Amino acid sequence: MNRYPLWKYIIVAVALLMGFVYTLPNFFGESPAVQVSSAKATIKVDERAKARVEETLSAAGIVHDGIQLDFNGVKTRLKDTDTQLKAKDALEKAFNPDPADPQYVVALNLLSASPRWLTALHALPMYLGLDLRGGVHFLLQVDMKGALTKRLDSTSGDLRTVLRDKNLRHAGISREGDRLVVRFREAEVRDKARNAIADSQPDLLITEQGEGDDLKLVATLKPEAQKKIGEFALKQNITTLHNRINELGVAEPVIQQQGADRIVVQLPGVQDTAKAKDILGRTATLEIRMVDDSTGALEAALAGNPPFGTEVYTERGGQPLLVKKQVVLTGDRLTDAQPGFDGQTNEAAGHLTLDSAGARIFKDVTRENVNKRMAILLIEKGKGEVVTAPVIRSEIAGGRVQISGRMTTTEANDTALLLRAGSLAAPMDIVEERTIGPSLGAENIKKGFHSTMWGFAAIALFMIFYYQMFGVVSSLALAANLLFLIALLSLLQATLTLPGIAAIALTLGMAIDSNVLINERIREELRAGMPPQAAISEGYERAFGTILDSNITTLIAGLALLMFGSGPVRGFAVVHCLGILTSIFSSVVVSRALINLIYGRQKKLTKVAIGQIWKPGNVAANGQK
Repeated sequence: MNRYPLWKYIIVAVALLMGFVYTLPNFFGESPAVQVSSAKATIKVDERAKARVEETLSAAGIVHDGIQLDFNGVKTRLKDTDTQLKAKDALEKAFNPDPADPQYVVALNLLSASPRWLTALHALPMYLGLDLRGGVHFLLQVDMKGALTKRLDSTSGDLRTVLRDKNLRHAGISREGDRLVVRFREAEVRDKARNAIADSQPDLLITEQGEGDDLKLVATLKPEAQKKIGEFALKQNITTLHNRINELGVAEPVIQQQGADRIVVQLPGVQDTAKAKDILGRTATLEIRMVDDSTGALEAALAGNPPFGTEVYTERGGQPLLVKKQVVLTGDRLTDAQPGFDGQTNEAAGHLTLDSAGARIFKDVTRENVNKRMAILLIEKGKGEVVTAPVIRSEIAGGRVQISGRMTTTEANDTALLLRAGSLAAPMDIVEERTIGPSLGAENIKKGFHSTMWGFAAIALFMIFYYQMFGVVSSLALAANLLFLIALLSLLQATLTLPGIAAIALTLGMAIDSNVLINERIREELRAGMPPQAAISEGYERAFGTILDSNITTLIAGLALLMFGSGPVRGFAVVHCLGILTSIFSSVVVSRALINLIYGRQKKLTKVAIGQIWKPGNVAANGQK
């Protein structure tokens, strides 16, 4: 009746063992480290950079505890913070000899101090949020007006292309505030132009103005189009920020929308606000321009006398390149970029996809510039670098563009990644800035740990006093619940914040409630005169339905917080939902396994240690200890 088959005990034992293993890394703490990552999109950190780090530290006489290379850069583990600062200075001088033009980001970091055997099992500590680890918090205001202005400037070029394709003469296209004005001298041409623009630009609201020979079409963006542009600008900026902040090696950065036009950026563990600002501002802009290959032009430019409308850039191989200032296309017209291979030569290549307007412009440019070079530039902080400069072999139509030529497969992948990263869809300003020191974070951890520990102790003491042996079992099940919860958070690499600690404390109270229901149900069966073995079985069976119902309703509320909440609310909801799942398993399965081990093998059980069993008018003898 109260015996589990062997496989159930094995499942409980394995669960407890795995919970212990994946909880263990949280007690080893973190080691100071220095991370070297790329400061420019065209510079890659690879094995050579790792070897260079090792040589620099060896030359400076700095002893390290290991160097590793991952997608964020080269990370060097060090013994203490003094050695960490010395290593940072040495690496900064070696990798960035010119402070005005840094090639690499050398940042302080923290790495898990867990033993290698735990790391090999992918047992890693939980990430700590901004309020526990310290770091920087930014609130960015997205300039929605700037996004609309950018769209209107782009649309004005599209209108010129449309009217030229339709052979419709106009007297000029200009942007006046938040509207586009197209001037005509003939009413018939204006009417045809209106139909052509309406067909090609459905997002524009077009009205007619003027009279005589000063006829106008005034185009403004429809309200729904403005809303769509604003939403896209916000999403694009968040994506771009994610791409750039990854270079800092921040564990679980928080980048999320707040309101209609703001973005919250939280970087736990980062204390250098200036460097964080620099990373936030380092959003690349893609530009496509033509190369000036005329005889003697490059030599004149290198001599300090560049032809009008040109400027000198550097190719990836270090060769100078004379590029025209006129921008043919920007990254706004790029919808996708994927690595691939040239169908004819089977060489590595990048395949770009342009939107409809970009496809039309690119078709015209390539038709007029066959056998000439076209440069694809990445502009960062006002400085540009040439990603590639292929030769145009023929007119390219359809919006599918291939860039190739002396590219490796790795370079094709990197180029596609850079081009997909794109540019900011709208300018942003920092409207709020906060720095939380690591000492404050450590104090928050200490207070949170103490509150959870004393809460657990108070619950355990009450349960043992009130339910005796069943109270001991309930307390052990509660400890198992806490073990499972921490292990799950670590396994999922979730971020623990102060609201998360509050959710852990709440989970303890809710988990013990399940054991109270079970214990009280067993007492009821004993009061009704049922034998102890049968009372234990009935108590667990009949209490399970109530436990499941109450936890499901609470889980629904937690999922609602998870789906619709943000920031601290979402952090609370994650721990809360996981805690509900672990509490069901620990309060029902783990506690039942312990009770079965204690009482299940006693055939003639006459009493159980579950506290006083009261009957109306007298004390029940049956089941009382």
